[in-house]
Amino acid sequence: MVSLDYSLGIQILNFIILIFILNRLLYKPLLGMLDKRKQQFAESEAEIKRLQETVEQKMAAYEEKLRQAKATAIEQKKEIIRQGAETAKEINDAARAEIPGLMEQFHTRMEEEIGAAKRTLAGQSQKLSVEIAEKVLGRRLS
Repeated sequence: MVSLDYSLGIQILNFIILIFILNRLLYKPLLGMLDKRKQQFAESEAEIKRLQETVEQKMAAYEEKLRQAKATAIEQKKEIIRQGAETAKEINDAARAEIPGLMEQFHTRMEEEIGAAKRTLAGQSQKLSVEIAEKVLGRRLS
């Protein structure tokens, strides 16, 4: 059985001193480290969220710039195609405009060559006719 004498008071006093010592040496430093760790964890989560938001903002900005670059490239491509078509039309029109002049030059040159050939042939045909007549008649035509 438990006796209620002065040793109970010493045990109570010993228990209170032990609680005070344990609180001072063990519980407070342990709870302080746990609080510090919890605070570091919360700060790390906040930093992660901030970095995540920064990454998302930069990705959104990158995607927007990429979209704008694609749109600009498409517009430049359309402009280059349009300019190429205009240049081709101008070249085609210039070639078509030259055709009548070239045809006129060709016809003029052909007519000149035909005239020269006719004159050459006319002179040669007259000489040839005289030679044939002389051979057929067997005498010289003066």
